[in-house]
Amino acid sequence: MSIEVTTHTILRDLLRHQATIVGWNHHLTMARLVARGLRLSKSALIQTGIATHRVDGKYRISYLIPALLWRGTVTIAIPAAFHDRLITTELPQIQQWLGTSKPVYGGTKPPAPGFNGLWIVDTQTWLQLQFDQPESLASYPTIIDGADDLESWTEELLTIRLNTHDWDRLRQTQIATIWEQIIGIKIQLMESFWQRPENPYNCYLLDDLDRSLLESLSKIITTNLDPSWNKFYQELSQIDRLVWAQIDRTHGTFTLAITPTDLVASLAPIWQRQPSILITSSVDLTAKAIGYRQELGLSDVTSIKFPLDRQKDSFKLYLPPWMPMPNTSKFQPVLVDEIKHLLYLTNNHPKFVVILIQDTPLQAQLAAILAAEWGTRVQVEQTSLNESNILVSGWKFWQQHQDDLPTPALMIIATLPIPSLEDPLVAAKVAFYKQQRQDWFRLYLLPTGLRILHRAIAPMRSSQGIVAIFDNRIDRRSYGQQVLASLTPMVRISYADINSIAKY
Repeated sequence: MSIEVTTHTILRDLLRHQATIVGWNHHLTMARLVARGLRLSKSALIQTGIATHRVDGKYRISYLIPALLWRGTVTIAIPAAFHDRLITTELPQIQQWLGTSKPVYGGTKPPAPGFNGLWIVDTQTWLQLQFDQPESLASYPTIIDGADDLESWTEELLTIRLNTHDWDRLRQTQIATIWEQIIGIKIQLMESFWQRPENPYNCYLLDDLDRSLLESLSKIITTNLDPSWNKFYQELSQIDRLVWAQIDRTHGTFTLAITPTDLVASLAPIWQRQPSILITSSVDLTAKAIGYRQELGLSDVTSIKFPLDRQKDSFKLYLPPWMPMPNTSKFQPVLVDEIKHLLYLTNNHPKFVVILIQDTPLQAQLAAILAAEWGTRVQVEQTSLNESNILVSGWKFWQQHQDDLPTPALMIIATLPIPSLEDPLVAAKVAFYKQQRQDWFRLYLLPTGLRILHRAIAPMRSSQGIVAIFDNRIDRRSYGQQVLASLTPMVRISYADINSIAKY
């Protein structure tokens, strides 16, 4: 009997007798796909449609059962935050149901030769080993849970940063006669960065003058380089690298950083070493996920996208048609008035409200205006909140903390989270796509924005709450239909319906 049939039979019986694990429509299909991938040593991409960043991921039993039934070792790469629950609660419970006793290893180093069990490892640790010590890893089939963040994790791991402490170490490792020159070059770089026009990201790509200063530094220092500096200069000699400075105007410091523009060269070899089953929430509108796979260098994989349940996963979507365009001067005052109007409707039954605004100055301005009427209910990027607070937040903060906060009854989104070309790093990536003669908006900006949006509204599906989006590009731009498609299932409500918020 094949592992697919065995897995299907066992899981079907469990679903009949264990009511706590039902809650999702695609357990059996996903379990068969994972079992097939293990049997054929074939990679796969599975878009579950539901959040993969929650501790209690309801889909996990669908890959844990075939992994436990498989005759060989399986690596499960999953964020460290989930390890304790997985190792101490979920796996023992499933092993009890299955009557198995497969060894489970949770170390950061690869298991010893001859190990035949599950290796539970933090995804970033696993990636770091793939980049630095690939020879230490056996070709075990690998399940990557939460692969939505693979690109950002890879960028972070491959980025080399030099901060104030690195400059101090550089000076300490060099002969005293060149200390003054090192400090002089650092001051010149600082002056160059501080002369740039301010942007919300406090981030600037290095120009030719900055690079020439770094080249002059490389000519005076000895070969006795700190490893960080040595890696930085090795990367600096490469063509396809983004080099930038992150500055802190308050403390008068800066950090130099360098990262590859294209991640395919680093990631593609990984998929050749072992079969990999990538499990994501929603990384593309289509099942084939061509754009996402191109970004990661995934070629020949089985790819599937599970639809959401129209009954259980739907939410209410409010898109006021009269909003000015976000890039006009009329947008902000109308936005403030509309947000205040929605909050007035909730006064009789105060509930947790989240307002997502990426523009930092506007965040502060709006919070001050709202606090004048709603007092301490209004908080800016705080985590100690109750179910009557109004949280004003950027996308990154909400993405990091949404699981630790109450589920909103109302989510207000000022503009779509499409990366801004004002961010020098985004602009540099767009330039890279242009050099490749690729559609930079539809292959990079739009998919990135939709992934952020999908993740942000995930709690609203479980609560069937209300999401108000004040970005009318959804109705006025050709890509608006793709945005709406990414939000389904949902029920679009009108201005007349919005009064239902007061009763929510």
